[in-house]
Amino acid sequence: MLTLTIEKKWFDMILSGEKTEEYRELKRYYDSRFRNAAMLKNQEYPAKVSEFRNLAATVDQDIGTVRFRNGYATDAPCFLADCKLTVGEGKPEWGAVPGTEYYILKMKNVRRK
Repeated sequence: MLTLTIEKKWFDMILSGEKTEEYRELKRYYDSRFRNAAMLKNQEYPAKVSEFRNLAATVDQDIGTVRFRNGYATDAPCFLADCKLTVGEGKPEWGAVPGTEYYILKMKNVRRK
């Protein structure tokens, strides 16, 4: 299961239902992590790491359940969410810089762990 850390402000907004997306920079680090998560969900996954970002920009990718943690401590609060991944511009009120593209994790079925 993919685990991502998240700041408290966004953590609380997601748990309250106010925020339904989380953003990650378009970097090779996330290309690899998100592709691997998609492969775990879909056993016969065709995209190479180098092609994954372009694929995610055209078709939402189901990456399964993601664990979001508020901090790095072993007892850090966390929640689980079923996520679909796409690429696009995020909402500034949810932390995105206007005019910048991100990986967008669209969350459903958010639940405390």
